[in-house]
Amino acid sequence: MKERTPKMIVISVIVPVYNRPEELKELLDSLTIQHFKEKTEVIVVEDGSSITSEEAVEQFKNQLNLKYITQPNGGPSAARNRGAQEATGKYLFFFDSDCTLPSDFFELVGHHVRNEQMECFGTRDQAHSFFSPIQKAISYSMTSFFTTGGIRGGSKSKMDSFYPRSYSMGVKREAFDAVGGFSNMRYGEDIDFCMRVKEAGFKLSLVDDTFVYHKRRSTFRSFYKQTFCSGTARIDLALRHQGALKLVHTLPSVAVIMLALLLLLSVCVSPWFVTPIVAFAALIIADSWRKFRSGWVALLSLWASAIQIIGYGSGFLYNAWERLVMRRRDTVAFQKTLYK
Repeated sequence: MKERTPKMIVISVIVPVYNRPEELKELLDSLTIQHFKEKTEVIVVEDGSSITSEEAVEQFKNQLNLKYITQPNGGPSAARNRGAQEATGKYLFFFDSDCTLPSDFFELVGHHVRNEQMECFGTRDQAHSFFSPIQKAISYSMTSFFTTGGIRGGSKSKMDSFYPRSYSMGVKREAFDAVGGFSNMRYGEDIDFCMRVKEAGFKLSLVDDTFVYHKRRSTFRSFYKQTFCSGTARIDLALRHQGALKLVHTLPSVAVIMLALLLLLSVCVSPWFVTPIVAFAALIIADSWRKFRSGWVALLSLWASAIQIIGYGSGFLYNAWERLVMRRRDTVAFQKTLYK
């Protein structure tokens, strides 16, 4: 009997996971219905979890070409790099464990990759109708033009260049190897990776007609921490990459300063100074209502948007002060001691 020739692996899906086996099940389940499943391998990297995903992976061993790797906790970048070391595909796809894919995801992405010769690319971020109100609100704040410039949502009118994010990123193996994978940055590591890919001469692209459902099982408290750290990362990116800091990145910090100033003026001078704040709040509520048709989600979207802007802006201002102002002061003080 003639032996069957094994199919060539084209796509290596790499998923770092930390204490989220139930989320991973949902992602793996969405991978079982993909049209390119027979040319795909899935590599799950358990990053030092105390609640492992081994049982979840075992459930899909007969439906997917799965590899399960465990390592001590090293963060998402280290987990993605470890998965890439084990990958054999021509294209590496990175997904967060809290994402699920529509059934035609790889079919649509593959069409664009072939026709447009894409080398590093990402997709839009969308809320599913079954998401909780808080998840929809956080999704709104992370994708709306009025809060982030529409960068994550793939808006045509976005205010900055598109950089694929690691929750849904594809990259040609050649480009990944050229820059040595992800750096050791804890936050902003995906933007840093894409900047290095671009600096190495590879093209960054948005696959505009597909998306992932990004669940974000966050509380508002953890969401604030996430956005604060993202704000601090923007300063680190600016120090690593010349020209990385754009006007749009300073807007949340400007908004934080203006918010404090307007509230102070409304108390000390006139309550009419809160008018811009009220107008912006009404805009967010109306836009969220248009999208979700829910008054409760619209109100939560306002709260999530406030957290997103204040968190990012505060983190940006904090790290700008620490890295730029305080470091300069310490440098000047050190130089003075040399000439005493």
